[in-house]
Amino acid sequence: MRIRGIIYTAAAIAGGLLFCSSGALPAENHPTATETAYAADRHKLIYESAGLTGELPYEAFDEALTGYERIADRRKDILVFVDYSKPSTQERLYVIDVANRRLLHKSLVAHGRGSGDTYATSFSNTPGSHQSSLGFFLTQNTYQGRNGYSLRLDGLEQGINDKAYERAIVIHGADYCATSFIRTAGRLGRSFGCPSLPKEVNDAIIDTIKEGAVLFIYADDVEYRLNSPILSPAPALAMQ
Repeated sequence: MRIRGIIYTAAAIAGGLLFCSSGALPAENHPTATETAYAADRHKLIYESAGLTGELPYEAFDEALTGYERIADRRKDILVFVDYSKPSTQERLYVIDVANRRLLHKSLVAHGRGSGDTYATSFSNTPGSHQSSLGFFLTQNTYQGRNGYSLRLDGLEQGINDKAYERAIVIHGADYCATSFIRTAGRLGRSFGCPSLPKEVNDAIIDTIKEGAVLFIYADDVEYRLNSPILSPAPALAMQ
């Protein structure tokens, strides 16, 4: 699944809607300062109502919700936010019901062994790197695999995470993603690049987010911001 010829307007951003087209919008349809401020106010309301103050940096959440609203193929009003700026010893996965402004789940989540130890600091789209990828994904179908109940992910950003399927980057439960592992090792165990979850919450989270939720994997990474097709400030985004 790929997003082709994404176009967005201020109304789409403010209302959570998106229209797809192959051409650019005329200048008069670009967001006005008032419309942009309205979208910002809406983002702040969701952030505060969901109890995310002190949990996530607002600027990062605003970035995530902006991208969420630009993804035409989402089929659920759910945003999954993974904050890899936090250490793996802290809960850093958040499942947010955007429509009802509620936090549904909060959990530990592992990162790839090639990305770092306690903190994830290196990211890649390269098969065999065992690194996590940043950016926007859509959740797909579930399956029973080597790691039990698992959820496929579709990376939406070319050159950043679009090889997720090829790399078998999925959400699944893992024994190394547990507080008992932290007590022994001082950090979570690490995956081959998957955002792995504690086994006791894996099934419930997957059932909540499967088949069309937006997943945003965040780190305070300047290179990602410069290269993200979805977060580009241009009004027309084309993805292959």
